[in-house]
Amino acid sequence: MFILKKIVCRAVQLAFRAVLPVLPYREPRILSSVDALEKVLLARGEASALIVTSAGSAKRGMIAPIEEVLQKVGIRYAIYDKTRPNPTVANVEQALQMYHENGCDTLIAIGGGSALDCAKAIGARVAYPKRALNKLAGVLRVRRKIPTLVAIPTTAGTGSEVTPVAVITDGQARHKYAMMSFPLIAQYAVLDAALTCTMPPHLTATTGMDALTHAVEAYIGRSTNRKTRGLALEATALIFENIERAYADGYDLVARENMLLASYKAGIAFCISYVGYVHALAHALGGEYDTPHGLANAVLLPHVLEGYGKAAHKSYTVLALPQAFAAKGRATRVAPENLSKPCVR
Repeated sequence: MFILKKIVCRAVQLAFRAVLPVLPYREPRILSSVDALEKVLLARGEASALIVTSAGSAKRGMIAPIEEVLQKVGIRYAIYDKTRPNPTVANVEQALQMYHENGCDTLIAIGGGSALDCAKAIGARVAYPKRALNKLAGVLRVRRKIPTLVAIPTTAGTGSEVTPVAVITDGQARHKYAMMSFPLIAQYAVLDAALTCTMPPHLTATTGMDALTHAVEAYIGRSTNRKTRGLALEATALIFENIERAYADGYDLVARENMLLASYKAGIAFCISYVGYVHALAHALGGEYDTPHGLANAVLLPHVLEGYGKAAHKSYTVLALPQAFAAKGRATRVAPENLSKPCVR
């Protein structure tokens, strides 16, 4: 039975790898700061937005810059700030009700992957009002266009702003399920490193390890290609060079920008080349025990990599020296003179 299941899984992998070049994957339009949202929202003629975030992000004042922009352009807004670290079906349904009650037509997600995933799931429910989330889980189940989605990551780890994936927890079944559909990719991603400066050291570490896990699993998997291997190596090099700096000094904006860039590159790599057993086990732990995803990845990564044995040693050698093997000619680092603005202490 196991052998048959393995054959089926490998066949599905090969099929997806074969059709990948024609699948409608796209990257979001990148904005370098929250202020850049003003022109975008005015041009689109949006009327009302739902800001999706967590209580922690709201308390740290993360949504204040967004409120200023929305007030300036005259767009009404409501705030849903109850997103849990592992967003639940209940979170999505509560926020969906708020979306409809306020006549919203835009979703602005700010925070870590949890807030971004919650907003994606809200968008899916708006597109499919008569379908429960469990009916939208799986691969390519969401085919309708979702409302305008602006993703503003404040952690450098999940890469959710560039992926077609949203992971939601069923609190009653204590189980996580993933929605993987291309319409879930954000239309706009605001990569503003200044928003990551107040992230606590422990979150800097665990979200950074999440990004590293994305890069490692994307590189060693069976569905890689030249582009994703190059991006995975670039992300790994950036993380090796910057994660300890960002941990030691949250206001080191060079390190923060590079970690945000690493997360974005790793996000592209893994959403095309997939992740592996580390993420499979991490999601199981998150569903059963509500373990923060980045922490679970950090704990599991060395054990799973050791379990792969000699078959993966060649790949590990390359990953251990990513600067030497990363694709040439790509801009993989942010130089100090290219920083948009300083962090405010």
